[in-house]
Amino acid sequence: MHKIVKIGLIVLGAIGVILWLQLPGTNEPVADAVESMSMHWMFMITYLLLAVAVLFSLVFAMKNLFSNPQNLKKTFIVIASLIVVVGLSYVISNGADGTVEEMAKRGVPTTEGVVKNIGAGLNMFFILLIVALASMAWGGIKKLTNK
Repeated sequence: MHKIVKIGLIVLGAIGVILWLQLPGTNEPVADAVESMSMHWMFMITYLLLAVAVLFSLVFAMKNLFSNPQNLKKTFIVIASLIVVVGLSYVISNGADGTVEEMAKRGVPTTEGVVKNIGAGLNMFFILLIVALASMAWGGIKKLTNK
């Protein structure tokens, strides 16, 4: 199996090099360069490799996850915690803070819902940042006190 994968990667690499050599030059208009078949096939190879990598990552992660009940329990706890953080972030975000009017003055059409979603994303980022910093500090303090 390992040899087959190596041969497949070598073949895809050779095809990529051939396609790269067939790319349009710098004197070609951008619209024509984007529409070239070599560019199209290079993207198709990239999508194929990405799909294979994602598929194998998911398969092996799920295999490892379901092989140990403790791992499954920890995963559910982490997922539930993340859902709580997302919900909390959305609840404390505010879409009516004057941002919609400010954006309208600048010619950017937006709604309170969009502003609320952006606020929720920022709140989630800051909450997760605080959790990460606290866990690093807790680990450092725990390590210092155990010695």
